[in-house]
Amino acid sequence: MEQARHPSFTRFQSFDLLATLVAVVRGDGTVLFANAALEDALGTSRRMIEGSPLPDCFTEPHILQNALEGAGSNEFAALRYDAWLRRLNHEPLPVHVIVAQTERPGEIIVELLPLEAQAKQDREERLIDQAQANKELIRNLAHEIKNPLGGIRGAAQLLQLEIDAGLTEYTQVIIHEADRLQTLVDRLLAPHRRPHVVGDVNIHEVCERVRSLILAEFPRGLKVGREYDTSIPEFRGDREQLIQAVLNIAHNACQALAERIHAGDAQLVFRTRIARQVTFGKQRYRLALELHVMDNGPGVPDSIKDRIFYPLVSGREGGSGLGLTLAQTFVQQHHGLIECDSVPGRTDFKILIPLP
Repeated sequence: MEQARHPSFTRFQSFDLLATLVAVVRGDGTVLFANAALEDALGTSRRMIEGSPLPDCFTEPHILQNALEGAGSNEFAALRYDAWLRRLNHEPLPVHVIVAQTERPGEIIVELLPLEAQAKQDREERLIDQAQANKELIRNLAHEIKNPLGGIRGAAQLLQLEIDAGLTEYTQVIIHEADRLQTLVDRLLAPHRRPHVVGDVNIHEVCERVRSLILAEFPRGLKVGREYDTSIPEFRGDREQLIQAVLNIAHNACQALAERIHAGDAQLVFRTRIARQVTFGKQRYRLALELHVMDNGPGVPDSIKDRIFYPLVSGREGGSGLGLTLAQTFVQQHHGLIECDSVPGRTDFKILIPLP
């Protein structure tokens, strides 16, 4: 029956073997074919889906309709965005939508990749709560350390004036270590002391500034690539804070790349993209900046993978463990978030910031 009603069925039936949700539609959104996975996800029969408008299956149908019109007029070969799929007797399903042209005029393939929405939301909520807890911990701890630290240094200086010259090396150790701790405390308090200076930010100027700093420090053995989407608009933000955030991430990557830099095949890549209809930080945004800082290093150690944004957690001997904590703080002051995806040979830090 199905094949008799839909001549296209035979041509598209291989889509039934896919776990992803697939529909073939006309330019106006009318469904020509729906695979079994889409049928299961919508909770309705293929007979009901085919011949109906696919945009009506989404909570925001106009977005898909605009995408289909763009594909039909050859504005692009493929388009991606996140959306919510309506389901019979179920909560809407978060999906990543890929709209692509086919070889035949008037036919468009729409592929839907279900997102692990709950896991993603839980992870983001943990990051936000963790960052807030970090902020309070850092501020309170730094203030508690700062006052007695000044007393220790002052007492050591007075003691140095009274003791034999042969013992001054011990007071020098006290003074030196007190100064080192003071520097650490100043770094902990820095983001809370400095006012948020807002202006127009071009994210590619930020990336280029960081790129020049990294290449000045690592002139050999490291290739720093860039894959920019030049259509990304300027947005309001603190340029210096964002430079510091990206620099901290990039610098951490370069330190992890030490062996590859020595071998001459280290790679660091800055990639910018626009994300559409994304949800993070419990809010949905029409547009967001995606800035990826990627490297081909050994990856984040499993032992600290879930704690890399905690203060004083470092995968490198001698590291302060503050770089990523401060980066997350700076990005969250822009209502954004940093996520990390890391396996041996590929680490991707993704900065998400809402766009106007």
